[in-house]
Amino acid sequence: MDVTALRQAYTGLLDAAHTVAEAGRTSPPPGEWDADQLLAHLVSVDAGIVAAMCSVAAGGHGTFDNRLSLDPWNLDRIIERAGDQTSLRERIRVQGEALCVLAEQLSDDELDRPVPTLLMSGGTLLVDQVLSLRHLIAGLADDHVPRHTQQLLALLPQAAPLAVG
Repeated sequence: MDVTALRQAYTGLLDAAHTVAEAGRTSPPPGEWDADQLLAHLVSVDAGIVAAMCSVAAGGHGTFDNRLSLDPWNLDRIIERAGDQTSLRERIRVQGEALCVLAEQLSDDELDRPVPTLLMSGGTLLVDQVLSLRHLIAGLADDHVPRHTQQLLALLPQAAPLAVG
């Protein structure tokens, strides 16, 4: 599997996370996650997809359910165990690399293996169906990682408008 887009997505995400960290304290809009929570969510999602990939590679049946990656208690646990945002970013870097390396090593048969998938966003059911492992991996590159990159960048303080006149 060509993972060029996935590697680029993780590079962009990590650059954005570093930029947000350098900006100092940011405040998300009401009801949105802060940078640490966004990064913890990504850690959880990535680990879940790595687990599905490893299960398929071992000859088993992978599954993916993102509800744990939305649970506030779990996000707090991931943040606390990481200790700081630098460690969260490093975990994402390593897990992103693991995703890429594994995806490159899997056969077409393994990548096309059906994976029962449940995806939620907030309280909304997005997906409750069987997807191929290839589709799950591509979804990270095409949607999930870029969407959260944009969420991170939206946390940056907006530049004050220039006074004219």
